[in-house]
Amino acid sequence: MNEITKDLLREISEWDGSFKGAYNIRENGQCAGRVSSKNIKIESKKDQPGLEIWIAPNTKDETVSIPACVTQGGVDDLVYNDFFVGENADVTIVAGCGIHTETGEPARHNGIHRFFLGKNSRVKYLEKHIGKGHGTGLRYIDPVTEAELEENAVLEMDTAQIGGVDRTTRVTSAKLGEGAKLYIRERILTEKEQTAKTEFHVEMNGKDSGVDLISRSVARDDSHQSYHSVIVGNAPCTGHSECDAIISENGKVDAAPELHARDNDAALIHEAAIGKIAGEQILKLRTLGLTEEEAEATIIDGFLS
Repeated sequence: MNEITKDLLREISEWDGSFKGAYNIRENGQCAGRVSSKNIKIESKKDQPGLEIWIAPNTKDETVSIPACVTQGGVDDLVYNDFFVGENADVTIVAGCGIHTETGEPARHNGIHRFFLGKNSRVKYLEKHIGKGHGTGLRYIDPVTEAELEENAVLEMDTAQIGGVDRTTRVTSAKLGEGAKLYIRERILTEKEQTAKTEFHVEMNGKDSGVDLISRSVARDDSHQSYHSVIVGNAPCTGHSECDAIISENGKVDAAPELHARDNDAALIHEAAIGKIAGEQILKLRTLGLTEEEAEATIIDGFLS
């Protein structure tokens, strides 16, 4: 691995020189390191770029890390990763992407992740995206996530775009079986002339399934964000969607949540709020000795944490 990759790994996956548990490091479209464990097997796909990650039934308290880094312009990286999670497993998956460019050439990473969660399994999925470097080439990160949850499976997703990504389209879809639960926490920051598009589509097909979707975003300078969520209740279920956004300078945010109840016992709700930072919040922090810029940064950090 080159030194830029190591720096990116520290930011997107809390790498400290090594990983605990199974891992695969992707650098500029190639494998830069891989280790499987007794219960987690990582194999290369035979028909397309990417991985198959097999997590054995009853695996507990293990972590698998699959970070991807692009460290130069002119790279267009596409990868397909499939996760097969056995019954009763309880694991953490750490997946992040960092792009660093110092030229005028664009760079892109597109990760297509599919999750197949067996009965009573539980997955905590952590994902960070970041763009770095002084190059003028656009940095693209376009993640696609597809999930199928069997009976009583639980998927917790915590995703964050923490700066420097010029263009992103984030697409997440899921199908939930009986008693399955999906929890999503998304945080996005855009600045300058960056754009971010988020698409969620969740179908609850089993009795007592549920989704809780919360998105926090900040659009600064001349950046633009759009948010679209679709929750479909095809059975007795619960669904909640919440989109909160802060705009400053000339930032723009569009929010369009949709609910579709296809069963009399589907209980669905959505909330959406877009606005600027309240003046009294700034004033309160300034009385504590902060400048206006420091006060705004503190508020934004707290909102996105």
